[in-house]
Amino acid sequence: MVQSKTKNLVYCALFAALMAVGANVTSFLTIGGVPITLQLMFAILAGGLLGSRVGALAMLSYIFIGLAGAPVFAQLKGGPSHLLSPTFGFIVSFIVVAFITGKLIGDHEHVTRKHLISAGFLSILANYIIGTNLMYLALKVWAEAPTGFNYGMAWMWMVSYLPIDIVVTIISLALVPKLQKALKKTIGTGKQSLS
Repeated sequence: MVQSKTKNLVYCALFAALMAVGANVTSFLTIGGVPITLQLMFAILAGGLLGSRVGALAMLSYIFIGLAGAPVFAQLKGGPSHLLSPTFGFIVSFIVVAFITGKLIGDHEHVTRKHLISAGFLSILANYIIGTNLMYLALKVWAEAPTGFNYGMAWMWMVSYLPIDIVVTIISLALVPKLQKALKKTIGTGKQSLS
């Protein structure tokens, strides 16, 4: 039990670090002021490899590290002021993405194509619904929304990201089964020890 808890702590730290890398690998490429990152990939991998509970906990750890001031968010930003950022909703959505992916893939011994497709669809859906709605709220309530900005416009902004996110999701889900097998061989235990 102690060994399992130690492993989970190590995996949480590892995926928090990977999220920081994913946030900044392409963070200087922006569309409409929103940075393009690889965080969706690492959130999916966290859920797929660590399971729903530990995967979501890893994403929560990443958020707390960033809010504490470490420059782990996109464009090397961090601190509690990030709570008011219009893009913070997307960061919050990664907890749900990891949890959903974990429930559909990471918590199961035998993963089917149906599980993978469902995980991909629901992960993107959660990311967009949570992120876009909180972005809209932030821009309308406490940030400066562009003139004429409305709810439909918020969703129109997100359309340009969809092809990229679909490709990233497909790559992530293709990697999960291979990485699961590699982890089993390396660690010598099943997924049960990860969740």
